[in-house]
Amino acid sequence: MNLGIDKYLHKNSNAATLAFFRLAFGLMMLFSIVRFATYGWIEKLYLKPLFHFTYYGFSWVKPLGDYTYLLFFICGLAAFLVAIGYQYRMAICVFFLTFSYIELLDKTTYLNHYYFISVVSFILIFLPANAAFSVDAWKNPKIASKNVPSWTIDILKLMLAIVYFYAGLAKLNSDWLCEAMPLRIWLPANMDLPIIGYYLNKIWVQYAFSWTGALYDLAIPFLLLYRRTRIFAFAAVVVFHILTKILFPIGVFPYVMIISTLIFFGGDFHQKCLVWISRFLRINPAVWENNLPEKSTNNTSNYLKLSVLGVFMVFQLAFPFRYLLYPDELFWTEEGYRFSWRVMLMEKAGYTQFTVTDAVTGKTIHINNNDFLTPFQEKQMSFQPDFIVEYAHFLHDYYQNSGYADPIVKTESYVALNGRLSQKYIDPNINLAKENDSFKHKNWILPFNDEIKGF
Repeated sequence: MNLGIDKYLHKNSNAATLAFFRLAFGLMMLFSIVRFATYGWIEKLYLKPLFHFTYYGFSWVKPLGDYTYLLFFICGLAAFLVAIGYQYRMAICVFFLTFSYIELLDKTTYLNHYYFISVVSFILIFLPANAAFSVDAWKNPKIASKNVPSWTIDILKLMLAIVYFYAGLAKLNSDWLCEAMPLRIWLPANMDLPIIGYYLNKIWVQYAFSWTGALYDLAIPFLLLYRRTRIFAFAAVVVFHILTKILFPIGVFPYVMIISTLIFFGGDFHQKCLVWISRFLRINPAVWENNLPEKSTNNTSNYLKLSVLGVFMVFQLAFPFRYLLYPDELFWTEEGYRFSWRVMLMEKAGYTQFTVTDAVTGKTIHINNNDFLTPFQEKQMSFQPDFIVEYAHFLHDYYQNSGYADPIVKTESYVALNGRLSQKYIDPNINLAKENDSFKHKNWILPFNDEIKGF
C-alpha cells in the first residue's frame, strides 16, 4: 500500500491543466467582483444597513466604511494577478483573505458558491498553478515547468466531487424525493418561460426534476472521471447549470461550476486551450512553451503542502456531517446546515416580531424591524435562529443605551417549511437577550411538528 501511495505521489501531469484552471478561476473572480460593484451591491449590502449579521466567532469582521470599495478593488486586482500568474503566491493569498473577509461581513448574503470560492482559493495557495502559462514562469525560468504533481490537480477534482456528491446526498430526503419539495413551489413560478414553461406546473415534471437532480449530483463526479463518459457528462453539466440559471436567480454560480468542471479533462485539452488563447491575444505560443524543462516536482516542500491539504480535505469530508451531533430536524433548526453543500433544498418563510420590555418599569414596546433591518435582512432573520438571537442582542443593547433598564427581548415567531402550514418557531417566554449564540443546541427553538427522513 505504501508503495502504491509513493508511486502516486511521484506521478506527474501536464502543468497546462493547473495553468488553465488558474486563468479561468482568476478571470471568473474578476468578473464576479466587477459585477458585484456595478450592480451597486457594495453600498446596498454592506454600507447602507445599520446592522450586520455576523458569523459566530467573527463578530470582529466589519465593513470598512468607504474603504470597503478599496477592499473590493484589492480583491479584484488580486483576481486579475492570479489569472495572469503574476506574483501568483502573493496574489492568491491576498485574494483568499480579501474575498473571505467580504464573505464574512454579513451572513445574510451566505451562498454555497461563495464558500466554494474561498475553499478553492485556499487550496490554490499551496499549488504550483503558475508553473506554466504565467508571467511568473516567463520572467523566472526557475519556476517554469511542463509538469506538476498529479495530486495538485486531483485535489481540485476531489473538491468538486465533494461539492456535487454531498449536494446529491443532501437531496436523499423525503421532502425532495417523495414530495418534490421545494421544486413544487419554485417551478410553477417560471410558467411564463417559452416552450418549457407550460410543463413546469405538471406534477410529474416536478418529480422528474427532483429525482434527476439527485441522480445527477451523485453520479456526475464519477462520470467525469471516466474517460469514456466524460464528454457526455460535461454536456450534462452544461445543460444542468444553464437550466438552473434560467430557472433560479443564483448569479454566476452555474458558470463557475461549468468552467471548473473542465479540470476533469486531460492535459492535452488544456494545452490546446492555452495555445488558442495565446493566438487570440496575438501572443506567440512559443513564449509560454520554450525552455519549459521537465522538472522533478517531488520534494520536502511538496510533502508539507500535501500534508496541510490532506488535513484540510479530511475536514471538508467530515464537517458537513456535524448536523448529526444535534437533535431535532436539520431543516428546522439549521444547526449544521451551512457550509455543508446543501444547495437549494428548502423553501422557508417566517414571521418574527419582537417586543422589548423595561425590566424595572415593565414598559413594553413592539419593534418595527424596518427601523433597523433592510427587507432582505428581515427576510433572512425571520426563519434562522442564529440571526434571531443576534438581532435580539442588538435590540437589547440599543434600548439599554436609550435608557431602558436591562431590556427583556422576546419574540413571536412563526415559520413555514416546504409548503407546510406555519407553526410557532421560538419559545415566546424566553428572554433572548440572555441567550447566546454558540455551537451548542438552541433549546429555545420549538420542536418541529413533522419528520423529514433521510440525510
